Amino acid sequence: MTVTVPTDGPWLDDAAGRLIRPYTVSGGRTRPTAELDLMSLVMATGATGQTYLGPEHGEALALCHGPTSVAEIAGHLRLPAVVTKILLSDLMDSGAVTVRPPHNFDNPSDCSLLEAVLDGLRRQL
Repeated sequence: MTVTVPTDGPWLDDAAGRLIRPYTVSGGRTRPTAELDLMSLVMATGATGQTYLGPEHGEALALCHGPTSVAEIAGHLRLPAVVTKILLSDLMDSGAVTVRPPHNFDNPSDCSLLEAVLDGLRRQL
């Protein structure tokens, strides 16, 4: 699916940001059609969707060239997570993206895992 997304114009303002309310982007919907976690990984399939999707869908799809988390996509789009989940579920329904659930960590407070993350962060600084 190829979608051209304008980077400026009537929908964006340098001072005010996005001029469209989030509920307008989602078509007034408040729940996605698929269960998505913030850590779910989304990737474009390359398939062309049969239905018309808006420019925000194109922006989201452009971010999915490699496995990208729902949270990261929401951050890049500068949209609330629930609105991003609705956009991504639309893309899933059209076959444009696939979603892989996050790994199930048996013990998220595992000390060795936390120490490895801390060591990695210290090396970055």
